[in-house]
Amino acid sequence: MQPRDTDSTGGLTPKQLQVLRHIAVFHGSRCYSPTIAELAAQLNLSRSTVFEHLGELQRKSLLTTSPGRARSLRVTPQGRKVLRTSHVAPAPRSEWTPTGIPLAGRVFAGMPVEAVENREIISMESCFGTGDDLFALQVSGDSMIEEDIQPGDYAICRRTDRAENGQIVVALVNEGEATLKRFYNEGTRARLQPANSDYAPIYSENCRIQAVVVGLLRKL
Repeated sequence: MQPRDTDSTGGLTPKQLQVLRHIAVFHGSRCYSPTIAELAAQLNLSRSTVFEHLGELQRKSLLTTSPGRARSLRVTPQGRKVLRTSHVAPAPRSEWTPTGIPLAGRVFAGMPVEAVENREIISMESCFGTGDDLFALQVSGDSMIEEDIQPGDYAICRRTDRAENGQIVVALVNEGEATLKRFYNEGTRARLQPANSDYAPIYSENCRIQAVVVGLLRKL
């Protein structure tokens, strides 16, 4: 039975929009989707109600999932369009928000040279481009420190399900666990290579690429 809610926006009830928006924000910040239990706890709903909302969102082609795979909920392009045009209050964002700061010129790390001040602006867009496929993840752990990717850094990622050998990726392994490693295709399996001699490579026959890392931000 479809959950009852007399108020609707764009053909969806407010609760359905809330579920859809929460999945989009959760996936954008963590690169995998929430579970039904996590949605129920966050939105103060029962699991059965969340399940019914998810079924309706999938029926309306706003949400898709991969049967048999954990954490595979994805908001479709049509679903993202609905979220952009809906009038419900946006959920708190955990991604970086593109902003600009003055680019005053260049400073050399070698011999001192005359500093020349510019009047330009450097922004996230100018460095990494724009689009719904860009997001940031905060790095936890030290398995990539030999690539100078430190705990607390922010990895700027571009969402994709494909990667070239040697690219640093965000991948899902072991039923939905996300990891940041260098990717190598070894035929029947993938090798996810850490950059720390204390860690062994991860081998997976069911590796799912979620994003490719395109940049890094660090606060000193």
